[in-house]
Amino acid sequence: MTLPALRRIALSTGVELDVAIAGDPTQPPVILLHGFPESHRTWRGILPDLARDHYVVAPDQRGFARSSKPDGVEAYAADAILADLIALADRLAIDRFTLVGHDWGGAIAWMAALARPDRVARLVIVNAPHPFLFQRALFDDPAQRAASQYIRRFRDTTIDQGLTGAGLERFFGSTFAQHVTQAIAGPDKAAYLDEWAQPGAMTAMLNWYRASGVIVPAPDEVPPRPAFLDRPFPPVTQDTLVIWGIRDRALLPALVDDLGPYVPRLTVAKIDAGHFVPWEAPEAVVAAMRDWRI
Repeated sequence: MTLPALRRIALSTGVELDVAIAGDPTQPPVILLHGFPESHRTWRGILPDLARDHYVVAPDQRGFARSSKPDGVEAYAADAILADLIALADRLAIDRFTLVGHDWGGAIAWMAALARPDRVARLVIVNAPHPFLFQRALFDDPAQRAASQYIRRFRDTTIDQGLTGAGLERFFGSTFAQHVTQAIAGPDKAAYLDEWAQPGAMTAMLNWYRASGVIVPAPDEVPPRPAFLDRPFPPVTQDTLVIWGIRDRALLPALVDDLGPYVPRLTVAKIDAGHFVPWEAPEAVVAAMRDWRI
């Protein structure tokens, strides 16, 4: 499907983001946040449908594609990325909005819903774990801990030097394309390889993992347990739709099955797809959103 041309938008946070915008600004606003290792292209099968009756905003987040890539791991801390989201909404004169996030975009969306309920009116999460449940699983669920060891690999800065040229081709096949049942080829593959080849892009994208405070123990490690895991955790107050590709090999089913106590106003839609469900089953994602009355 055709995506709108990107607009370059300078934010008060000091970064510039490329942003796909579609739909009538008088219609209800929806902001779409992609994850790793993607861009606004995550939403190519979803954005055009939403734009029929919504004002849809899909940025390339900091560090990705041709958006700004500040130096240093600390520039990719979650609070800096959340600040970009709010600054983008301010720049477009959007007050309250529905927030949709996949993967890392979903992690930011969970955080935004908890921290800024004054701005996030409704929440849609696509294969992104709730922060409390994810950290708890990494300590208490050996299967989830094993499935998350890739995070430790991505935090190793020595891998960056190999992510050029043929290394990008290997990265495409090993971390992205192999998880999508429908082949990504031709213009789609070329577009992603071009985005990843932008100066500093791979390091900036991986810095999201490096800046994260999530503790990922080694499989046989017994680290100190974070105190917050044994304390009450605040609920998400918004109406929330969680769309979950049930064949996700990195994020296991318990992460969604245990959500109820933490998301009282929860709807779950399970889809026969893997982690990159917006790529694999966009029609099903749209249908779930429409059934939820986005």
